[in-house]
Amino acid sequence: MTDETYPGPWQAVVDFLRHRGVTTIFGLPADDLDLLRAVEDNPRLVLCRDQRSAMFLSIGYAMTSGGTAVCAIGKGPAVTNAVTGLLEAHSSGVPLVLLAAGTAVERRGSGAFQELDQIPLVAPLTKWAYRIDTPDRIGPALERAFLVAGSGAPGPVYLEFPDHLLTQPVPKRSWSAGTVTAEEAGEAILAAKRPLVLVGGGLRGAGHVAESLATKIGAGLFVTASGRGSVAEEHPAFLGLAGLYSPAEAAPLWEDADLLIALGTRLEETATFRPGFVAEGVPVLQVNVDPHGMSTEYPGPRVLADAGDTVRTWLATVDATPNRPWALEIAECRAASRSAVQDRLKVMAESDAIHVAEVLAAVDRVAPSDRILVQENGLQDMWSYFYPHWVCAPGGSVVPSEQTTLGFGTAAAGGVRLAAGDRPVIAFVGDGAFGMVGNEIRTLVEEKIGVLYVVLRNGGYGWLQHQYGDEPRFVDPHRALAVPPGVRHTVLTDKSQLDEVLATGVTDSAAGHVVVVEVPVSLTDAPPGITALDGDFPGGHPSGGTDDNA
Repeated sequence: MTDETYPGPWQAVVDFLRHRGVTTIFGLPADDLDLLRAVEDNPRLVLCRDQRSAMFLSIGYAMTSGGTAVCAIGKGPAVTNAVTGLLEAHSSGVPLVLLAAGTAVERRGSGAFQELDQIPLVAPLTKWAYRIDTPDRIGPALERAFLVAGSGAPGPVYLEFPDHLLTQPVPKRSWSAGTVTAEEAGEAILAAKRPLVLVGGGLRGAGHVAESLATKIGAGLFVTASGRGSVAEEHPAFLGLAGLYSPAEAAPLWEDADLLIALGTRLEETATFRPGFVAEGVPVLQVNVDPHGMSTEYPGPRVLADAGDTVRTWLATVDATPNRPWALEIAECRAASRSAVQDRLKVMAESDAIHVAEVLAAVDRVAPSDRILVQENGLQDMWSYFYPHWVCAPGGSVVPSEQTTLGFGTAAAGGVRLAAGDRPVIAFVGDGAFGMVGNEIRTLVEEKIGVLYVVLRNGGYGWLQHQYGDEPRFVDPHRALAVPPGVRHTVLTDKSQLDEVLATGVTDSAAGHVVVVEVPVSLTDAPPGITALDGDFPGGHPSGGTDDNA
């Protein structure tokens, strides 16, 4: 074992179990026997003669000890033998982690010895079933397994270790201590000198607790895309979105922070994309009511509780003194981001062409302060994700999930309008998304559901075209928008008419009319920094290669 790696997966497993205080493992391991060598009598490994019995022993141990039991088995028939035990653990609500062997990735589908697709077999009887295919996923998977098995309604979890992992070194990591109380997590807040607060969609409806916390501890305040509308964006510590959508001017804060307090967020990939996220190794204090929503990718305390209630506890009990130099740096970054937007708009104003940022600025000028913006996730309508190009009113943002399903915002705007009372609803979408579900616009017309659609028209699927090259294939710049009968439709090409046309659209939609303001835009009009990500985004570009305006 080197200082950086374990020689194999079972050494990592054993080290983790020791850290968690597990003293006993039950089971009948696979033929490799590496688990037996790794254990060295700590924890104690009770070798059984049948996997069913091993599961039953594990269940009995967990029910009596009150902790999470661990059972280790082989693959194929070993897993089918263990299924009866999974059924019992599932029915009894027993926290149990089943560690199973599996077919190597290069042998799947070849008729390998004891080959079986085990995940579909065990998934109905577990809270979480996961196959680990790369060594770097072992640590996060182990932490998540124990978190899920023992949290909420307890139950069994299944982890599969395919044979190809046996000879691969496994990266070491600092193991988490599991979940802590709000009071215990408060110690991390007191110790921090340069904290940031990140608010996710899980804090919707909690009032202004996040702003109060940021003020009390002197923290910079960010949101995820789904967290927009959960905080007042005029708060002096607010700096926009995290990750992919973070303003470039906020990068120094992410580089210098020594604690991130993540409230009600799963910390999905777009929210953690650097440089708009803390540096590697910086602790992330997570608060989430759902164990499945708790990320195990980052070090730091985890509080399994309602985020709003937890913050209220901190507001009452944590007596922190804000760090004045850090507060000044936050203020400087906020001022720099606002200045950068104004400079960008001044440059755009010198051109006759209508830019997406100018459309957003016009919407901001003419729409009432309680407006709701419903968004898609194409590259050009994504301008609305970048603060302060768009400043969201409280409760005034509806965005697609991390899946960024094409057409979501276009159709969802109708439902938002029905639930919004007198608040105006503006859908900021691309022509690809609008065309995909445009037939449903007829429903809104018939039902007199008034929505203002601002449709950015670049001729089709701009992100695909951007990747493909100059030859037109995915877009037709001359293609006009197909709009159903009954829609009040305007093609806006004169920049001087932006405010007038959009203001009329807001008024008409408030009266129950469906209004479409079609704005032809250039494919090159993309948010700052986004087009530079070609090939660099870890999971592929967030548009998924199918979004409308990218």
